[in-house]
Amino acid sequence: MSITRVLVRDVELPTATAATGGGTLALITLDNGADHRLPSTLGPETIAELTGVLLGLRTRAESGEIAAVAVTGKPYVLAAGADLKRVSAVATREQAFALGRDGHEAYTLLSDLGVPSFAFINGVALGGGLELALSCTYRTVSGAVHALGLPETSLGLVPGWGGAYLLPRLIGIEAAIDVVLTRPASNRPLGAHDAAILDLVDRVLDPADFLERSIAWAAEVLRGDVTVQRRELDDQAHWDAVVAAAREQLDAVVGSSRPAPGRALELMAAARTADRTEAFAAEDEALADLIMTDEMRASVYAFGLVTGAKRPVGAPDAGLARKVRSVGLVGAGLMAAQIALLVARRLKVPVVMRDLDDDRVAAGLGHVRTEVEKAVRRGRLTPDAATRVLASVTGTTDLADLAACDLVIEAVTERLELKQRVLAELEDVVDPEAVLATNTSALSVTAMASQLRHPERVVGLHFFNPVAAMPLVEVVRAERTDDPTHATAFAVTKALGKSAVASADRPGFIVNRLLVLLMGRIVGAVEGGTPVEVADRACDVLGLPMPPFQLFDLVGPAVGLHVLTSLREELGDRFPHSPGLELIVAEGTPLVGPPAAPGRPRRVLPDVQAVFDAARETSGDAAPRHQAPLDEAGVLDDVLTALTHEIRLMLDEGVVDEPGQIDTAMILGAGWPFHLGGITPYLDRTGYAERVTGSRFLPHGVADVPPAA
Repeated sequence: MSITRVLVRDVELPTATAATGGGTLALITLDNGADHRLPSTLGPETIAELTGVLLGLRTRAESGEIAAVAVTGKPYVLAAGADLKRVSAVATREQAFALGRDGHEAYTLLSDLGVPSFAFINGVALGGGLELALSCTYRTVSGAVHALGLPETSLGLVPGWGGAYLLPRLIGIEAAIDVVLTRPASNRPLGAHDAAILDLVDRVLDPADFLERSIAWAAEVLRGDVTVQRRELDDQAHWDAVVAAAREQLDAVVGSSRPAPGRALELMAAARTADRTEAFAAEDEALADLIMTDEMRASVYAFGLVTGAKRPVGAPDAGLARKVRSVGLVGAGLMAAQIALLVARRLKVPVVMRDLDDDRVAAGLGHVRTEVEKAVRRGRLTPDAATRVLASVTGTTDLADLAACDLVIEAVTERLELKQRVLAELEDVVDPEAVLATNTSALSVTAMASQLRHPERVVGLHFFNPVAAMPLVEVVRAERTDDPTHATAFAVTKALGKSAVASADRPGFIVNRLLVLLMGRIVGAVEGGTPVEVADRACDVLGLPMPPFQLFDLVGPAVGLHVLTSLREELGDRFPHSPGLELIVAEGTPLVGPPAAPGRPRRVLPDVQAVFDAARETSGDAAPRHQAPLDEAGVLDDVLTALTHEIRLMLDEGVVDEPGQIDTAMILGAGWPFHLGGITPYLDRTGYAERVTGSRFLPHGVADVPPAA
């Protein structure tokens, strides 16, 4: 176990002139003794040590020994927040309450030293790390810092060491709600310059000599050469209006799926009029309640899966991977162009896109150019880097131009016979050591490779759309894929900055098998007489990224129908036949309307009901009917029962080695929220796992609050 130590040394402050004394600054450094790949966290031992150190410094301040106190961290990290493993191990509410209370007592000392306190934010400052800085009188930040934030609500908690009170009073209620509620939901921490715009920090300094500049700036503040202005507190009417709008947004998007965002909003709503003692006591109560929820434990489990996904379960020895010095793409459509751009940016190797005619090739290259130009405008690529990327991506209509590629990824239309033909043509062109990959989302990789002379060099690399944004790649091992090919797929995925989850070659792999089942059960309910509006709302209680018909609209009804049909053919009628969806695709019927407001879900259009009704009338008994239309609870029960059964089948079939791989894939590939823990923790805690399959997926305590001893 890594424990962060609280180290103190005295620093003589620089003087304005040789005739004046600068005084002494006590500089605290938080350091867990590891390199920056293991960020410092704040466990009970660290909080206790910090309290003792600050009590001693307060005594020194009272005697005039020190003029100020500052806190900084080891290289690249101030603190990444509380030690979540320790938090999730808490067994009683009393212990949970003590965590909040002890943190408040330590941090309050930074405000009550009798001398000014400074936070020198030299690196990552998240959660309790940023709250430590907020408790100081002044804050500097290195211009290289890119991770400042209060992500607690995404982990089933609230900013419980002063953040819910101090932040809105410092930067305003509207900006605070963005930092506490909006940014964690989309994993968008603040960078140094963003924080400066919000007045969260007082000065951005050059990273090259950040500590020296921070000490010099502190001396200027202490001498009165620099005055830091604070914004006035928002007036009550504005405060209340912003909170009311945020509450309405939470009701629409989060609902009752998880308690943490609502508790955080309550704390921020009260922050304008509460005094510090009242506010901190309320944070303690909220933190104690939330630590003892299953949602918080599932969130920490999910966080552990995501942070550990760079070391994927089931990956072979990385030393077996082949060198990839050039990459080919067969196809120049949108998906292929996105993959080409990612490879050019991250692998920095030549990329060749091949398609059947010049127009398609030009369209693919045009997409790459458009995205590169956007990246330059947004400051995500320098002009020089953009020039390099564009020069490295070329197009061709001649398959022979892929002969020198070490890795070729086919990304053509989802038809098995077409993909088989493409791979057979490639085998006659590329080097015998070249790896052939398919980006198929559901088709059998084994079947694709079955007619090749060397099927062992074929592997699935299933990217998710949009490629730049989605962090997951499913690495699919076919029946005859060899270890070097498999290892190369994992190595390439890692080099591209993506997280890999290993999957056996079974229909739909992981994410699509479960997502399409969910969507299939929804349309199956509608086919059975359930109104579309009822079916569309049935999963709202889960807090998923979007309702099912919006998801159908996102992936494309034709694509969704194709995958649903292929999985039904492969896996049986638990993937329903849907004449209504077939008619929607045939007629091009729009599925969802615009959102009621930005960030709100897009709901199914009433006209969709008429299409299902018309299809039912003309399809005879092709679609099974329920004895009576289901209500929302009935649809949800059908969906969760089906998902539970399917996950047990996937584990029995060896699609994955363990439930955590399914959870990781659903979080990273489908955006399922942390509070569900992916999916298996939710099915465990709601009783579906035991009721449907006879046993839990995970032991008690892994992703929920264990039963009291």
